[in-house]
Amino acid sequence: MKRRLSRIGALTAAGLAGCIFATAAMPEMARANDGYDLWLAPSAAGTAVPDVKILSDSPTLRIAGDELRRDLKASALPVVLAKADDPALASLRLATAGMGTEGYLIRPATIAGRPSLLVTGRTDTAVLYGAFAVIRAQRTGADLAQLNVASAPKVKLRVLNHWDNLDGSVERGYAGQSLWDWWTLPDFKDQRYTDYARANASLGINGVVLNNVNAKPESLSAAYIAKAAALAEVFRPWGIKVYLSARFSAPIELGGLKTADPLDPQVAAWWQAKSAEIYRAIPDFGGFLVKANSEGQPGPRDYHRSHAEGANMLAAAVAPHGGVVMWRAFVYAETDPDDRAKQAYTEFRPLDGKFADNVLVQVKNGAIDFQPREPFHPLFGAMPRTPMMLELQITKEYLGFATHLAYLGPLFTEVLDADTRTRGKGSTVAKVVDGALDGHDLSGMAGVANIGRDRDWSGSTFNQANWYAFGRLAWNPALSADVIAREWAEQTFGADPRVVDAATSIMMESREALVDYTGPLGLAHLMDTGHHYGPGPWVDDLARPEWNPTYYHKADRNGIGFDRTRTGSNAIAQYAPAVARRLADPRTTPEEQLLWFHHLPWDWKMQSGRTLWEQMVSQYDRGVTTVERMQAQWRDVKGLVDEERWNKTAAYLQIQVKEARWWRDASLAYWMSVNGLSLPTGSAAPAHELAWYKAQRFPLAPGQAH
Repeated sequence: MKRRLSRIGALTAAGLAGCIFATAAMPEMARANDGYDLWLAPSAAGTAVPDVKILSDSPTLRIAGDELRRDLKASALPVVLAKADDPALASLRLATAGMGTEGYLIRPATIAGRPSLLVTGRTDTAVLYGAFAVIRAQRTGADLAQLNVASAPKVKLRVLNHWDNLDGSVERGYAGQSLWDWWTLPDFKDQRYTDYARANASLGINGVVLNNVNAKPESLSAAYIAKAAALAEVFRPWGIKVYLSARFSAPIELGGLKTADPLDPQVAAWWQAKSAEIYRAIPDFGGFLVKANSEGQPGPRDYHRSHAEGANMLAAAVAPHGGVVMWRAFVYAETDPDDRAKQAYTEFRPLDGKFADNVLVQVKNGAIDFQPREPFHPLFGAMPRTPMMLELQITKEYLGFATHLAYLGPLFTEVLDADTRTRGKGSTVAKVVDGALDGHDLSGMAGVANIGRDRDWSGSTFNQANWYAFGRLAWNPALSADVIAREWAEQTFGADPRVVDAATSIMMESREALVDYTGPLGLAHLMDTGHHYGPGPWVDDLARPEWNPTYYHKADRNGIGFDRTRTGSNAIAQYAPAVARRLADPRTTPEEQLLWFHHLPWDWKMQSGRTLWEQMVSQYDRGVTTVERMQAQWRDVKGLVDEERWNKTAAYLQIQVKEARWWRDASLAYWMSVNGLSLPTGSAAPAHELAWYKAQRFPLAPGQAH
């Protein structure tokens, strides 16, 4: 870790030039911060080591004690770590029975005649989560002497999906190569694996899918099972299970079978044997994630079987070992002429109640593909007899990659708070996902990871906040995005209110700014092709209709937008009647989703009194202006943030300002070429002609295969 490297550097300097040189060098080294420590940077030097006592012994409890001793400032009360069934706590009559295996309790208590701060739970992992909660509370200003907190996760499986390939590349990754060095595993276990597990445990993330959903069959070979087992060994004390993405055709490619038909007994037997092999190497293996019959991936429909038949065959293979199957609902086919936004619902809704008990259907937040803004997916609430696992994208595939500052907490809470109205008012996506709405014990949230081998893990300091926000919301979907932003800023930059206020303000307006300058009023999928970098609303020559931006905006001289009402694709019929009625009328459709559901004339009157065209231009302009304001706010805290992180953020904000203008100018140039309208008075003309924007090429953009 960085702290250890700094100490080694200081000792080396002392050996070479004497103690005077080392002492002089230390303050400068202490100021350096490359972001490696995330929100877990060590507390200020010189504080007394806190009094921490562990009442029993295990690797996990020792970790919890070490975390408190290292990162907690000395408090008025000694801290006691103990499982709730420890005899020393019997007289306290702790109310932990309803907290599950991961919930923790923190409270003042007298233990063995000594006033203490007790951190407890029913398992070692629960105590570890509690220890991190104590550290988080102190760093965000809480008085530990008065701390009285009981918390249990609302969602059972809180999982990061790594789209990491076996060659070390990361699909849609913008923070360097894969964290996993498959070539040196299982023999060499990089310290970064432990540091990664520590960061996840601090958030309560309890699962990691190691490989890309576009899986290679080799990931299930004996050699790669051994590599996964080595990572599982590192993660286990931190309460984290490993999962693997499974390629559906692996029985053919690895097993030499002639078919992968899920109803073929030989295929089922192969998966049973493969699962048993994995569990021998990884006794606490979590199970499989599967992308099937989507974007060319093999699946049960290749054999005229349903997704339920495919999922249940795999579920039967892992069920004896306690495993689960996370079956993705991201499906669309070039052979289906229907609106792409409808296809997952059409295919999965009839299968409700047909999946095995240990299957979760993993559904993206929206019906297209992780766009900067989408309405909530209509499958949420539509399959009451099936556990639904929400899939969010932490990596910013469509949100400016690593260089645009876009805090995704508001995007995540927007979908979690959305009311499906499937069981009346208050049937939120959060209640579907945590199982409360339909009484499911099995529940889950998945986040497509933004983590790589960059020293700051995620490509920039502020991208770390999206990893953080996912973890906090997976634990408790009711948390607010602004509270999480402030909490992260206090732990990442320190307690100076000038920095915390500026960082929180920047974060909370950043995602809306990006929506404004890339696709206001419900426009989506306007990016350039393949790499998904930069604007390309004019693209119309790709092989499949639904890959083209023109498919989604349908702009012509008369209007713009995708008609999903009864006069168009009728996608609104997939929502509950109360929602569908509101969306059927453009006057009652939320304006931020207007062009997602309606094709409207350019002179449509908006609530502001402007025409649709005037409002669009205004929001493109607002997006650029907001980023410029974010840049100015960051300039105001120069000298209050360490130089390394301040400089990188400032440079990235300059990139974002340039690219926000690029998005705005290119988009407006194209829309004007379609609608023949002029810009409203006071709005600047694009910097170049449309042909210039169309000519830009980025064949080596990151995050895609080359």
